[in-house]
Amino acid sequence: MSEGIVEDVRWRGSWAVVAGSTGGAGREAALRLAEDGYSIVVCGRDGAGAEETRKLIEWAGGRAVDLVVDLGDAAAMRRLIAETVGVVAGAPVEVLVNNAGEADYGSTEDVFDMVFNRNVKAPLVLTGAFAPLMAERGRGAIVNVGGFGALAGDSGQVQAAKAALIMLTRLWAAEYGPKGVRVNFVDPGHTFSSAQEHRAKRDPGYPHGVPVGGGGPVEVAEAIRFLVSPRAAAMQGALLTMAGAVGAAESYGCPSALA
Repeated sequence: MSEGIVEDVRWRGSWAVVAGSTGGAGREAALRLAEDGYSIVVCGRDGAGAEETRKLIEWAGGRAVDLVVDLGDAAAMRRLIAETVGVVAGAPVEVLVNNAGEADYGSTEDVFDMVFNRNVKAPLVLTGAFAPLMAERGRGAIVNVGGFGALAGDSGQVQAAKAALIMLTRLWAAEYGPKGVRVNFVDPGHTFSSAQEHRAKRDPGYPHGVPVGGGGPVEVAEAIRFLVSPRAAAMQGALLTMAGAVGAAESYGCPSALA
């Protein structure tokens, strides 16, 4: 077993950038990575949520900085990267979690640009900024977070964006894997979130065909935590699908989507 695999998960002095960590699974992931010893860059559109995440980390004895940014705005993304580089002051960014996203129930054409900017362009820009730096040091972990629609289309959503992110995950794994950077994908399935609650009000039978009823932010965060850790050292370009999505995909007539 290589030294890198048995290495302690607590890479003291290293930073983790968690995009979309102002609440929900992103916040829970940020808290758990802070427990594992990472300093956290909290970022997202919700300024109050970002501040709360930072304070929760600090109250627990961790270190964090909150940066408010619209990850669907290219200029804002460039500012985020510049501010992050300034904040870490030469310390390594060892982890990137691309959790921010956007789902909309409008027609595909109407919401295409907005959804693709936040679900595809934002991870593309952040990975393009931080993955090469990880590769220079020979280690790092990137986790992209998707949604059920990436595996089986959902009416009224542009979830093709998350399907595109799966393919980018595999591309980045092939590109950066030989340089010591692991890139993997978490499909949360149907999670209990404000967006899902909104959908359930419109569709009393939702979610359909989910055998375990879906998970929550904590379960998604633990999946992210695992993929970041050395325990997942052998995983590269993997699609980690949470159990709740299995029945959901089959209910849409796509049992082979998870093969």
